[in-house]
Amino acid sequence: MDLTWPPSLPVTQVSAKRSQRSLEGQELSDAAAPTTRRATGQNGAAMSIESAERFFAFLTIAALAGVIVGISGRAVPSAAVRGLVLTLRSNRLLVGALVADTAMVGSLYFSEVGHLTPCLFCWYQRCTMYPLAVILPIAAVRRDDGVRPYALALAIIGALLSSYHYALEWIHSLDTGACSATVPCTFVYFRQFGFMSLSFMALAGFLFLITLFTLPGETS
Repeated sequence: MDLTWPPSLPVTQVSAKRSQRSLEGQELSDAAAPTTRRATGQNGAAMSIESAERFFAFLTIAALAGVIVGISGRAVPSAAVRGLVLTLRSNRLLVGALVADTAMVGSLYFSEVGHLTPCLFCWYQRCTMYPLAVILPIAAVRRDDGVRPYALALAIIGALLSSYHYALEWIHSLDTGACSATVPCTFVYFRQFGFMSLSFMALAGFLFLITLFTLPGETS
């Protein structure tokens, strides 16, 4: 059993010099993985995959900061922290909608524009995030806080899936064979700051949603 930390695995370094190629008919493994290419606009202006990675990495940091604020609101007797928690709580439907929709747009950008082929667990996580991207904006417009238990259930399931997927990326021996050999769940397209992969970004989004929908009613 290989428990080397971190395990040796290929990490695609997306660059302008990377040539485009088709995945059709190719067997992908940890030694031969999907390639990526830059996304170009109609006028030739390109938003590189690297730029998207950095952009969503900073959004991930913001989501983690929101998680920390939510946790601190339960333990730190600070007026400033209580104020932030109250602000998040009173706007949680709107904030949750923004988080879910941003996660959905980001995943579609990476797969449909950046051509980063999603693996099986990526699709499982989409199955929990995409419904949130629909129901939370509707709930925000209607100011329907009754959506909270349903959103919370989906976010918890998504967080569990993302946690397992992130662990798979580091510890390959956890793979039970459920993932495809052509698009392995252990393959990592990038790691911003050395640890922030796509599954980690998804995990941060789910954790922030869980935090939003479990904020206490009383902060005093």
